[in-house]
Amino acid sequence: MAIDSTREIALKILYDINEKGAYSNISINKYLEGHELKSIDRAFITDMVYGAVKWRLTIDWIIEQFSSVKIKKISPWILNILRLGVYQLIYTDKVPESAACNESVNLAKRYGHQASSRYVNGVLRGIARNKDGIKYPDKKKNFNQFLSVKYSHPQWLVDQWIERFGRDFTESLLSSNNEIPDFTVRVNTLKASKEQLIESLKESGIDVENGKHLDEAVVIKNPSSITKLEAFKKGYFQVQDESSMLVAKVLDPKPGEFVMDVCSAPGGKSTHIAQIMNNEGTVISRDVHEHKIKIIEEAVNRLGIRIVKTELFNAVELDERHIEKADRVLIDAPCTGLGIIRKKPDIKWARNIEDKKEITALQRRILDTCSRYVKPGGFLVYSTCTIEHEENEDIIEGFLKENKSFQPVDIAPLLPEALKKPGTEKGYVQLYPNVDRLDGFFIAKLQKRR
Repeated sequence: MAIDSTREIALKILYDINEKGAYSNISINKYLEGHELKSIDRAFITDMVYGAVKWRLTIDWIIEQFSSVKIKKISPWILNILRLGVYQLIYTDKVPESAACNESVNLAKRYGHQASSRYVNGVLRGIARNKDGIKYPDKKKNFNQFLSVKYSHPQWLVDQWIERFGRDFTESLLSSNNEIPDFTVRVNTLKASKEQLIESLKESGIDVENGKHLDEAVVIKNPSSITKLEAFKKGYFQVQDESSMLVAKVLDPKPGEFVMDVCSAPGGKSTHIAQIMNNEGTVISRDVHEHKIKIIEEAVNRLGIRIVKTELFNAVELDERHIEKADRVLIDAPCTGLGIIRKKPDIKWARNIEDKKEITALQRRILDTCSRYVKPGGFLVYSTCTIEHEENEDIIEGFLKENKSFQPVDIAPLLPEALKKPGTEKGYVQLYPNVDRLDGFFIAKLQKRR
C-alpha cells in the first residue's frame, strides 16, 4: 500500500495544529523545510492544511451528517484524515473524487486499523454521492448559526461581531476572512531600489505587482520557497503586509533618533524603522522570548541594518535606564490577532471569549510601563493586529484619561489618501480586511507634552 507523501505530510501538520496547538504557519514551515519537495507539492500541502483549518467548523458539520460516530468519539488521526478528505471533495476542483477517497482510505489504514479505513471510505463516498443533499442551518430561523457554519467561524465570535457591526458588515467580514490575502513584501531600500527588487524577482520567475498604498510594497503573485530566492538572501526585501508597514510610517522616525520597539518579534517593524531612519541613530528591539530575538537578529543581519540592538526584555517590567530617554516608542502589543484570520485561520479556533480579559490587562500594563520611556515632546505608537475595540480604542482612551501628560496626534498626514477615515484626527485608524483589503490593524499615535 503506497501512501501519498504530500497528503501524509499535510496530515501530520494538521494533527500538530488541531491536536497539539501548533501555529499553522510555523508547523507548515517546519515540515516543508524538513522535506525535499517540488514547488507544486509545497503548494498542494499548504493549500490542504490552510483549507482544512479554515473550513474546519463547516467540514465537521458535514462529517456529522454522514458519520455513524459522533465527532467527539472519532480518533484524532482519523478525524483529521476525514477533514482533509472533505476539504478535497467540497472545496477544491483539482482533485478527482476517487483520489480524495482512495488516498484518505490509505492514510486511515496506516494511522488507524481495517475498520477505520472502511469507516473513512463510507463517510467520504457518502459525501461525494450526496454533495447537493448536505443540509445547512436555516438562515431565517437562526441567522447567526447560519453564518457560523457557512463561513466556518465560531458562533461566539459571530454573535459578538453581529452585535457590534450588524449583520451585513459581519457577513462581509466573515467572507473576507476566508479569502487568500496578497503575499506582500517590503523593499529594503538600504540595499536595493524597487526596480532592482522587481527585476531580481522576475529573473527568478516570480510575478509581481505594486502594493495597494505604499511605495515600498510589492505583491508577489506566485510565492513559493521565498527564503531560497536570491533577492531574499541578498536582503532586498522583508515579508510584511502593508497594514504592518503603516505602523512605522505613522511612528515617522527621523535619522539620528533613539527609538524603542518593545514587542518587536519577528522584526518587520524594527527593520522598517531602521530603514526609514536611513541606518542612522539607535533602535532598541526587544522581545520576551530568546528564540524570537534570534529571528530578529537574522532579519537585521540579512537586511544590512547596523542600528538595531536586540535585547531580551519583558515589556511589562520597567527599565529605569531609559525613562524619558526615547524620541519614539513603538508598542506593537500582544493581542487576540483577530485581524489576521486570513493569514492564520487557526487563530479563530485558538481564541475564546475569555481571552480578551487577560490580553487587555496585559496590553494596559505594557502601555503604562513603556509610555514612561517617552521623552517630553516624544511620540508613542500603539498598534495591534486585531479589530476588537476593547484591545484598541478602549485601551487608548482609558490610558489618556489617566495620563494627562499625553495627547493624541492627528495621523491623517501620515496615511495614504485611501486610508484616511473618521478617527484619524483623534490619533488612530482601524483597518478591516473586508473594507481595506489589508490585514485588520489598529494604529494610534500619542505625543508626550513638553
